Amino acid sequence: MQEKELLNLAKQALETEANAIIGLQERLDATFARAVELILNCQGRIVVTGMGKSGHIGRKLAATLSSTGTPALFLHPAEGVHGDLGSITEGDVLIALSYGGDTEEISAILPAIKRLGVPIIAFCGRSDSELARRAEVLLDISVEKEACPFNLAPTASTAAMLALGDALAVVIMQARRFSQEDYKKLHPAGRLGRLMLLQAGDLMRTGDSMATVKETTPIQEVLFAITSAHAGSANVIDKDGKLVGIVADGDIRRHMLKNPEGLKSPANAAMTKNPKTSVATQLATEALLVMEKYQIGEMPVVDDAGRPIGVLNLKDLLRAGII
Repeated sequence: MQEKELLNLAKQALETEANAIIGLQERLDATFARAVELILNCQGRIVVTGMGKSGHIGRKLAATLSSTGTPALFLHPAEGVHGDLGSITEGDVLIALSYGGDTEEISAILPAIKRLGVPIIAFCGRSDSELARRAEVLLDISVEKEACPFNLAPTASTAAMLALGDALAVVIMQARRFSQEDYKKLHPAGRLGRLMLLQAGDLMRTGDSMATVKETTPIQEVLFAITSAHAGSANVIDKDGKLVGIVADGDIRRHMLKNPEGLKSPANAAMTKNPKTSVATQLATEALLVMEKYQIGEMPVVDDAGRPIGVLNLKDLLRAGII
């Protein structure tokens, strides 16, 4: 099989799955809102179940819900009929994933679920299935065709199931007003946790890597200070050491265009007054949002008295994995 043919087949598979996901948008209606309402009002936990490929998607959905403020667990339906149904109690909500809706293992646990009075949210592709009939809410994940050339292996249908689960989790997350601080608390370890915990003080440049000049420092010397620090700008301080401005390479170029003798001008003639600043305890992710919003390459970090103690550089944030 030639490379061109391989790539075309891959593109066709991606297009089929993309169309399956896009098709879900047109079906979003009051039933989706009802599913969100059931989960938000749940007094217990969200129990997710599914067999085979749907089970893999279910595990991911349970993990996503748990990590974004909604306690959830995955129940293997085959284990459920052998005692694990004891993990489900009144006050819980069940999310059952089954494209065909008549999966034997899931059908076996549905009567017990109904006896407990636990509402069922079904991710299903057939409205005439047993799962669809027993569910309080049916979320239609039917697809026109699978990406599989035989239209058999769950591909487009599992992509749709995964995407709709993510949409549900994201909506619930926002409805709960789940904050970045909340997210940090639930991810204390691993790369995500480290990134969420990093503060401006952990990444700022200090000492010789930070250019600091006085208001009266000639711009020629400011250039030397910036070059020596391998920086893109210099902090400008007053006689008390407080930050009054910042001089970047661009500021100097613009000043020189207006005044050919500008190298002899003082720093405060070219500086940007009242620049955006950070503090050492600010989360690096929050500082990054400010830098991106105002297109800042470097941002001073100041202490409580307004004196510069460091500089945040966009390249350093990139190397740290914040961006």
